[in-house]
Amino acid sequence: MADVAREAGVSGQTVSRVANGRTNVDAETRARVLSAMEKLGYRPNSAARALRTGRFRSIGVIMFTLSSFGNMRTLDAIASAAEEAGYSLTLIPVPHPTRGEVSVAFDRLADAAVDGVIIIIEAHLLDESDVDLPPGLPVVIVDSTGHDRFSGVDTDQAHGARQATEHLLGLGHATVWHIAGPERSYSATRRRQSWEETLRAHGAEVHAPLVGDWSAESGHELGLRLAADPAVTAVFAANDQMALGVLRALHESGRAVPAEVSVVGFDDMEEAASFWPPLTTVRQFFHEVGRRSVESLLHEVESGERREPSLVDTELVVRESTAPPPGA
Repeated sequence: MADVAREAGVSGQTVSRVANGRTNVDAETRARVLSAMEKLGYRPNSAARALRTGRFRSIGVIMFTLSSFGNMRTLDAIASAAEEAGYSLTLIPVPHPTRGEVSVAFDRLADAAVDGVIIIIEAHLLDESDVDLPPGLPVVIVDSTGHDRFSGVDTDQAHGARQATEHLLGLGHATVWHIAGPERSYSATRRRQSWEETLRAHGAEVHAPLVGDWSAESGHELGLRLAADPAVTAVFAANDQMALGVLRALHESGRAVPAEVSVVGFDDMEEAASFWPPLTTVRQFFHEVGRRSVESLLHEVESGERREPSLVDTELVVRESTAPPPGA
């Protein structure tokens, strides 16, 4: 910093102001300082800045999988929001979210020196006895708002499932079959519970849900079972990828969509509008979930106070995969 000050003909304090993005430096002086920085190859010392401010300007993210549509969209939004706030990201994928691996992930983040952590895994793992969180470290959980120890941000899973189910019932279908996500998934559980509650509220028969693993392959396998039952006229799949597998199974079985069977998904991935037929689905606003996650975490980092849980609304997007049942 002293070298830059000599090169630019300014004080060390002025160099510090420019390096830290302060606005109380006139444009000509700022340009001279930046030119000197570039000439000398100067970069602010992040370690020294952390010692001075108590902040590392870094956010840790622990994520179960990088392969799912929702996780990647949420991570992209978190990265954008963090960059806008002047923070970097340290990502720790946890391929198999066992209690031990989650603890190891936190240990790695502690070594990486982060100001707080955003978790995109199942929240129940944090309640297990061998998950030891660093004391005082702010934590925000994505896809859960029911945790009593940490802030949470989630899509309104229940509202989305209710929208999907009521849409199909409103078209005249007597009931709706459900292909659910994994049993230990919080999101899948909330969608399944809301689907069942909505059917019961409307006096419709509730058939046991078929459980998939979020993949199109599982949707196809379970869809073949539903396609073989002529009583099935409406299917709500817990995500768009399983809905894609259901569409394939119905096509292969000679069941016309939507003339014989209507299908609704959940997510509104970009490709959903290009399925055949284009998929009616529940849109999640992943960018808003990511933005609120970063906002909530930084609020706790700066104030020491947790924010209330935050739910992001959903929107039903009606396309050509749904219609009244045969004979209606």
